[in-house]
Amino acid sequence: MTRKEFLVAPLAAAGAASAAKGATEKGKRINRAIELLEAGQTIYYTGGHGGYEEGLRSAGTLHDYINYEMEHGALDFSALRAFMRGLVDGGPTRSGHRTPAVIATLPVLGIDEMHMRANFWVVQQALLCGIHGILLCHARDPEAVKWMVRAARYPHAEPAVKELGEGLLGNGSQGYPSEIWGVSRDEYMRRADPWPLNPDGEFLLGLKIEDKHALANAEKVAAVPGIGFAEWGPGDMGISLNLPDGHGPNRSLHPKMREARAKVMAACKNNNLAFLNTVRESDVIEMIDEGVRIGAGANEATMAKGRKYTGRTMPW
Repeated sequence: MTRKEFLVAPLAAAGAASAAKGATEKGKRINRAIELLEAGQTIYYTGGHGGYEEGLRSAGTLHDYINYEMEHGALDFSALRAFMRGLVDGGPTRSGHRTPAVIATLPVLGIDEMHMRANFWVVQQALLCGIHGILLCHARDPEAVKWMVRAARYPHAEPAVKELGEGLLGNGSQGYPSEIWGVSRDEYMRRADPWPLNPDGEFLLGLKIEDKHALANAEKVAAVPGIGFAEWGPGDMGISLNLPDGHGPNRSLHPKMREARAKVMAACKNNNLAFLNTVRESDVIEMIDEGVRIGAGANEATMAKGRKYTGRTMPW
């Protein structure tokens, strides 16, 4: 298999299954990021925060999804709801989607099962603002990750997965997010599920495997059903490895950091997850060939170069 074939192959089966069933009435997914990943495209994201006015301004972003920061920023669900309403009112996107996809980071961490079991409601409250995914920080424990996935499923969701247990979303939760997505409440309940576990799901769940404890369990957390992508979080990884700036001699990446990145990337490839990494105009093609599927920190020139290389046709 060539490098470019690798970019398309891991999730092609999920994409084909979804296409066979019909993604939406208009032939498009709700979550543009998933639609592009299914097509074998590398995607690019930008940061987001604030409320309605920020949502209006972000509706025309050239990036493929917005990472809404609540790990170190305010945990403010009212602001997030207003942000999503601003995206709707400022849309649709040039690609014909109602809004850009939005994925939130949370102050709830994947450190152990007890912590996530007590705080899974935070995952649910974020999702029910109408967003399209969660990025779980410090994903150390596969049991904690399972609770995040359960928090993003309804009890009757298919396919049922014994090792996950029953979903935890309840009736009544579908009201506001179905309005944001522009679908009926019943349709929301059908699509509000993690992809690619559910080929028709519109939730994209990710992991930050970003410290030495998470690194030790990289294969285990990456193997949890319902996860779609992961990253190695170089900032926190460097601190955890007692390498605050992450570099060795000659300002090159420290060998321990290179090893950490390689281990997380291998776990992603082994479990058909999209790997997230910083991309620049000088290295975006190299990163795509290596297997990077989600580009962080990309400016307009970097995205244009990467999209041309991968034959991107969807407008942005």
